[in-house]
Amino acid sequence: MRFSLRLLLIGTVAACAPMLPEPPPIALPAPAPVQPSAPAPGPAPTPAPAPAPAGDQAGFEGWKQGFLDRHGGVRRAAYERELAGLTPDPSVVRLDRNQPEFSRPAGAYVQNAVTATRIAQGRQRTERVPLSVVERYGVPSEILVAIWAQESSFGQVQGDNDVIRSLATLAYDGRRRDWAEAQLKDALDIVIDGRRSRAGLKGSWAGAMGQTQFMPDNYLRLGVDQNEDGKVDIWGSDADALASAANLLSQAGWKRGQGWGYEVVLPSNFDYSEAEGPRHPWSYWAARGVKLAHGGAPNAAEAREEATILLPQGARGPAFLALPNHYVIRRYNNSVSYALAIGLTADGIQGRPGLVASWPDDGPLSRDQRIGAQRALTAMGYDTQGIDGVIGANTRAALRRWQMATGRLADGYLTAELADELIRRAG
Repeated sequence: MRFSLRLLLIGTVAACAPMLPEPPPIALPAPAPVQPSAPAPGPAPTPAPAPAPAGDQAGFEGWKQGFLDRHGGVRRAAYERELAGLTPDPSVVRLDRNQPEFSRPAGAYVQNAVTATRIAQGRQRTERVPLSVVERYGVPSEILVAIWAQESSFGQVQGDNDVIRSLATLAYDGRRRDWAEAQLKDALDIVIDGRRSRAGLKGSWAGAMGQTQFMPDNYLRLGVDQNEDGKVDIWGSDADALASAANLLSQAGWKRGQGWGYEVVLPSNFDYSEAEGPRHPWSYWAARGVKLAHGGAPNAAEAREEATILLPQGARGPAFLALPNHYVIRRYNNSVSYALAIGLTADGIQGRPGLVASWPDDGPLSRDQRIGAQRALTAMGYDTQGIDGVIGANTRAALRRWQMATGRLADGYLTAELADELIRRAG
């Protein structure tokens, strides 16, 4: 039993490493309307450079010198000291290529995360969230506890990777170099400034740290010393970790008195091309026959908000009305699956009923299928804004345009069968 639990907890940390394949939605205007016709075919964008082999130490040393040239400045000697003897970690590259939020069907991810056991454990821990934190930041305790559960299984498994080594590997690999180098610089500053010892700077393979898995930049900008002991200890202090998470969500625009969203039932004649498109108030969606799955209506404040319809597993799966707070949650991890897992866990902690609709039993997409589908769509004139194997909003929008142009139901959902068809069509 202990062995099985350990595997489950390790999987939890691996599943929750922050991922930023696209700009955070909350910082951007509402998505542009999906056009009724396909865009004119054009030249495919230049693909991202092939990642360097993670085991190439000579290449790694070359990258390291480039990093020091770009970011060292007056701290070059201190940075060089912390990076001395470092080698790239091949497992970090492998995990970065296969994050479950973006490779597994939403239903599989959500059902693994939102369990009766986790909800019961969350209820037992809501009192661990200081009342002053809820009052100051306006983020409900159940949301904070749901994040705490998903990120580290309530602090039990925070990751034991060397954060500096993990971020150096991601920067060297090159898929997200600018982002990773900026995070690495912040991690080095945390150590050099004495905020945390190098030995204690542990986290996930992606560099996320502590009980609520903060990236180094967020630790420096948003970390809170809630217990007022003179340090921000998101590793050992529940209060600091939860207050820091609340501060992040508050700064990202959390709306007090509002939820994250609702499961909805769509009418038989629903225009699926509107999903994940322009946002509208509840009156717009209600006029088109959309109903809350458990009846009733959003509260007055929620009804006035601009909301969108999400179909995380296509027309065959559950549908959701996503309110602004859904996108705030995605500042933690820019994944629909992740944000739904947090929202539904929080609902369960509050005692709200579960989903009405069932998740389809779809299999995962291989990396070759994800990249192949993106390459095929882009080659056919439906730009996915990158060919990286991450099926995010840009890829779903491109797929939806192709589905509309070919007379299909435009739900933007990529199945394994559809990926194979796209790859065949593109030759």
